[in-house]
Amino acid sequence: MKAHDIIIKPILSEKSYAGIANKKYTFVVAKSANKTEIKLAVEEIFGVKVDYVNTANVDGKMRRMGAHQGLTPSYKKAIVQLKKDSKSIEFFDSLS
Repeated sequence: MKAHDIIIKPILSEKSYAGIANKKYTFVVAKSANKTEIKLAVEEIFGVKVDYVNTANVDGKMRRMGAHQGLTPSYKKAIVQLKKDSKSIEFFDSLS
């Protein structure tokens, strides 16, 4: 898989904003990607040094529209911690 196929999009939530100051970034990643692939993809795309990666499989939530109900899609998220001497990711600098 290519790096851009592994990293799908950033997660921009209140909890993820709190981690930006500590160089901790959250992404939606491909379900089949492992921690090593995620680390290499972030280093390749953003040109940073990754310290470690935590991953979590997030189940879809139950949603209703009238009498009909269903689940939102499940996804995998990765929390990426950069090394202390690494530069920050420029995309997130304007958000913090």
